[in-house]
Amino acid sequence: MHLLYEEGGDIKVATVLSSSGSGDTESWQASALSGKHLKLKAKEVWLRFDDADLSVMMNQAQNLSSTIDLQLLWDCSPEGEFIFSEIAREYFGDKTSNSELVALAVALQGAPVFFRRKGRGRFQRAPKEQLQAGLAAIERKQKESEQQSAWQKELEAGHLPEVFRQHCPDLLFSPDKNSGIYKALMAACNASGESPPQLMIRCGALESPLIYHEGIFLKNHFPSGSSFSSEVDLSPEQFSESIHDLPLADVHAFSIDDASTTEIDDALSVTPLDGGHYQIGIHIAAPGLGIQKDDLLDQLARARMSTVYFPGGKITMLPESVIQLFSLDEGKARPALSLYVEVNSEGMVLPETEQTRIELVPIAHNLRLNALEDLVTEESLQNENVSYPYRAELLILWNAARQLHRLRQTKRQANALREEPFGPGDPQALVRDFHFNIENDVVQIEARQRGSVLDSIVAEWMIFCNSSWGRRLAENGLPALFRTQKGWGPQRTRMQTNPAPHEGLGLDYYAWCTSPLRRYSDLVNQWQMMAIARYGVTAKMLAPFVPKDATLMGIAADFETSYQVYAEHQDRIEKFWCLRWIEQTGMPCQLKVRHLKEGMARVEKLPLYLAIPELTSHPRMTVAEIEVIAVDLLQLSASVRVLHIEATEGDLGAELGLEESPKEKDVDSDASKP
Repeated sequence: MHLLYEEGGDIKVATVLSSSGSGDTESWQASALSGKHLKLKAKEVWLRFDDADLSVMMNQAQNLSSTIDLQLLWDCSPEGEFIFSEIAREYFGDKTSNSELVALAVALQGAPVFFRRKGRGRFQRAPKEQLQAGLAAIERKQKESEQQSAWQKELEAGHLPEVFRQHCPDLLFSPDKNSGIYKALMAACNASGESPPQLMIRCGALESPLIYHEGIFLKNHFPSGSSFSSEVDLSPEQFSESIHDLPLADVHAFSIDDASTTEIDDALSVTPLDGGHYQIGIHIAAPGLGIQKDDLLDQLARARMSTVYFPGGKITMLPESVIQLFSLDEGKARPALSLYVEVNSEGMVLPETEQTRIELVPIAHNLRLNALEDLVTEESLQNENVSYPYRAELLILWNAARQLHRLRQTKRQANALREEPFGPGDPQALVRDFHFNIENDVVQIEARQRGSVLDSIVAEWMIFCNSSWGRRLAENGLPALFRTQKGWGPQRTRMQTNPAPHEGLGLDYYAWCTSPLRRYSDLVNQWQMMAIARYGVTAKMLAPFVPKDATLMGIAADFETSYQVYAEHQDRIEKFWCLRWIEQTGMPCQLKVRHLKEGMARVEKLPLYLAIPELTSHPRMTVAEIEVIAVDLLQLSASVRVLHIEATEGDLGAELGLEESPKEKDVDSDASKP
């Protein structure tokens, strides 16, 4: 004897092995077609029947069920509930075979649009209105499926369906996974073995992998776009009101920046005094005058936290119109927060002479590194016969910068850290600064050695300013965003609201203050310093952020997160353009690399890190010659073959400048700007 039953929504049959009980309590030990043994109770069984070959009968039933006219079956069915075996006589006639009964059970069970399940083997036909709605839905899904198949075939052939063009960004970065176009795209990807961006590049929907990398970043961190609303601005009237009572400084200030810098937020001045002394002015752009805590511009800057730098572009923290009002541009008197200090004839800074003022500063010149860096050397500064802008002033700043550096190194050594060289580093060290010149998808990458005279001048005086204002904030009991470094480990350098030493720089206090146009931390600290400049000892009560301000603690955490994310994006785009440079150079491309650790190496003339497993067992700084045979600009990877490994002795990391220097991460100078 065989049994018909339902399991998990499917109609199945089994052969009885033994039985027990009788009537409603009867049960059977049975064997399914799969060979599985199971126990069935009377209330679970739809039909008992005999048949010579159960497998053959089940195949016949499955084939027959697909031929059953469900509409006719619905027409033949009564209004109320019915048992499937009863309706079989209406559909097949009085002489109904076992295979026909099973086929009908399968058909009824698989047609929820036509029939509602009411219990073991019992059904009721759906109301006419619901049936019509269900059939319409089935037809619509069928058409959608056919359309998806047509789209899929076009995509596989490398043609982009017209309807996809307006949805390409959404498909890549924020897809509706229930939409037909997304399902067609994924089906085409599964068939071709490509990723969505690969397929869309092949179809011409995505111009280059660069757009994909930038799109991911914008989708995650600028979902509403990177442009600024016209409502967020500072009117000329508001700007004039914010600076109307500022005194004009009696200085001729000049800035030192890269040629591409548009956010000029620091400048220097040198004014002779009696007795061979000089007054040094460090002038910082003052957007804190026009931007007030919690206003629309503040909310915007707080949301962005920093300007995002990357090769070929940037996303500014503030609107360009606001930057233009406060940037220390040549030929204009601009509002600034200035730190003044005297130096004597030997270049020693006299800390007791420090003064902080809010004022208008005349900017005489914007000096550019590309025009002066090669001219300004230690030798040329001492040679009065050499002529270039501000040579005498740069000499004074250089001599004082040397003394500031010496004092910091004494403190570094007390912290058990090695002394850092002043000025140009080891020419054999791996270069860490690069300039990317990108035009028409062609990239030129120029290395720039750190530690030039101009680098050192700007770096040391910005460190001095950040340290001095950090100390003033601490002494006045004002919370701020202090940059600290203590001990070792991945979290040793961090942003916090209470003062602490920065051991790497050799400073007791350090707070980023000198780039308020491009970093929110500096804007916050500027507000706090302005409170000190205005209110003195009462600043603690009148500053925008008071002690134990939970908002400021949140800002510190958010800034760290955003700054890290932006740095990762910069690294990612730099890697793209390095691989693009290799691709345009032609492959195979031979390069030299230096092993860092665990098989990770850096190309000598590019800011490009590559995984080279063959170097894993070799010492740090082992030099190898490699051949790049292929690059993948979407995966940002390269296929590399090692040609030759040069022998090295010992760990040359320190000698070659590979140790992570706190100065490289935390110095606020033009050289450190991305």
